[in-house]
Amino acid sequence: MQAYAILSTLFNHFRQFFHLFENLSSDLFYFLLSFFCIYQKKAVPLQPKMIMMRYEKEDLQEALRVLRNGGIIVYPTDTVWGIGCDATNAEAVKRIYALKQREDSKSMLVLLDSPAKLNYYVSDIPDAAWALLEASDVSENSDYPDESGNKPLTIIYPNARNLAPNLIAEDGSIGIRITHESFSKALCEQLRHPIVSTSANISGHPAARFYAEIEQAILDRADYVCLFRRDDDCPAEPSSIIKIHADGTFKIIRP
Repeated sequence: MQAYAILSTLFNHFRQFFHLFENLSSDLFYFLLSFFCIYQKKAVPLQPKMIMMRYEKEDLQEALRVLRNGGIIVYPTDTVWGIGCDATNAEAVKRIYALKQREDSKSMLVLLDSPAKLNYYVSDIPDAAWALLEASDVSENSDYPDESGNKPLTIIYPNARNLAPNLIAEDGSIGIRITHESFSKALCEQLRHPIVSTSANISGHPAARFYAEIEQAILDRADYVCLFRRDDDCPAEPSSIIKIHADGTFKIIRP
């Protein structure tokens, strides 16, 4: 078991060194990813298990009501607190850009609850993306992020589709993260659409690591501020970001 823990540690640091593997053949690259996948799934989580919390059904339902009506919410995610809306609603997306005082040329990422839904929002997903998703898999239905010891991963995919046009980057790409955190996962499942997830801060200001750090201007202008995990004072970090190109090559945006 100690060996598995060591391998888990190596895996968690592995993506910081992806740039060393950029020139490898795809077959060798996938082999290395598969190797780490196998041992990561057997490894003992190295982080202490946190006290579990459960969200209230009424909190979830109110957030869904606002999203379905084109509103914006402030909500907990698998990383930092986020501002969200229905990712297929262009007017709601426009409101988030205005709230964050951010140029709409800077696209925002979205959350999905399952990799099975990726094909509807991205055409021609590169094989490398599936390998990365497998390598970064975390525990299902976690009430807290990173319970498995893995850092959440956002992948920027080419050829985005079926999303609000002002959410997609000029090159046709979109950042998507599969969330396993219980509240954001339930939002995606029940809304049946992806949800925008951009950090709950004015553009250029530090991201809120927990609820107490969210700027009042953000809270005042949101249509609903979720109740779940407001008392959680464990600092969170943004996800890793890797951009995958149509030919399978990739670039690390944030380790």
